[in-house]
Amino acid sequence: MTPRRRSSVDYSGVEAQLRAIERDGGDGELSFGRGATLSVSSLGKTFFPAAGITKGDLMRYYTCVAPVLLPVIEDRALVLKRYPDGVKGSMFFQQNAGEHVPDVVRVETLDTADLGEKPRIIGGDLPTLLYTVQLGAIEVHPWLSRVDQVATPDWCLIDLDPGDDVPFSQVAALAREVTRIAEASGLTVALKTSGASGIHVVLPLPPRTSYETSAALALQLAEAVVAANPERATLERGVKARPKGSIYVDAQQNARGKSMAAPYSVRAKPAATVSAPLRARELTSRLRIGAFTVKSMPARLARTGDLWGDAIATRPSARTLERAMATLQDVSAAAPPRRERTRRSRVGGTHAGPASSRRARRA
Repeated sequence: MTPRRRSSVDYSGVEAQLRAIERDGGDGELSFGRGATLSVSSLGKTFFPAAGITKGDLMRYYTCVAPVLLPVIEDRALVLKRYPDGVKGSMFFQQNAGEHVPDVVRVETLDTADLGEKPRIIGGDLPTLLYTVQLGAIEVHPWLSRVDQVATPDWCLIDLDPGDDVPFSQVAALAREVTRIAEASGLTVALKTSGASGIHVVLPLPPRTSYETSAALALQLAEAVVAANPERATLERGVKARPKGSIYVDAQQNARGKSMAAPYSVRAKPAATVSAPLRARELTSRLRIGAFTVKSMPARLARTGDLWGDAIATRPSARTLERAMATLQDVSAAAPPRRERTRRSRVGGTHAGPASSRRARRA
């Protein structure tokens, strides 16, 4: 399978076309040059009532950030969460490409493992991205691997998911701990807000890393984090079973066919928040999810440049990853066998928590 490269697009020109179409009633045809066109409609429909953001605003935002977003989703299958009537309306998932897809939209038939070969929309160019928004897909969710190497992910994902009673400052503090532990083991870390309530910690992987290895790495890092921070971190997936005030260190998203909210993706939240790439030094008590929105992100991007692209540019060697995983095992085993830690591990013990406790007791 040959990856399709992005063609040269006049992004500012597309933004101007979107403004004109919305001003003239909301229905029209976008031109991307070289005969590539896409019909769009209802651009004046309000998608985020509280923030006053229309479907056209959303398309213009994605056109603005396309130079940094498209390389991230290039050659990756996209999982669509469709909100045809905006965030106040109903949502449904779409995996298959569907019928009557315009020629300008990239579709590939992929082996989905569980469901066999299925047609999927593939990211990487602006017409395809805006077509997903035309369908009502507010968020951008790419697979962790590319179409030409679907069995080998590029990234390993840790999602810090706080309970409703946890202030975001504590999430930022735990993200600092995850970053410290990962970097101390020799790994590179890319950080971003989830755009919802948490923080995503993403580890670039060596080429040809299997999903099994990625899943093992995520679990080892999560165990090490929980072992070192038993008062505020848990591996318990069940919301009601988690200790009060804890943050779920979710390592369960590293499997074929899984996706993550892309950096720069808008989230389907009332304020139109964005999954924003972060510098490690921004993980302070002053960090706020609400600071990053459709309205504020373009200016931030102009100030900071592409933080995400810079963070994931360096991929470790296979030998570095092997050493890091051995180090993470040692971190978990060396954690002090404190009473509070043992109690919390029992509460959160449906996954890796008990293993961490057993290693601590053996130590």
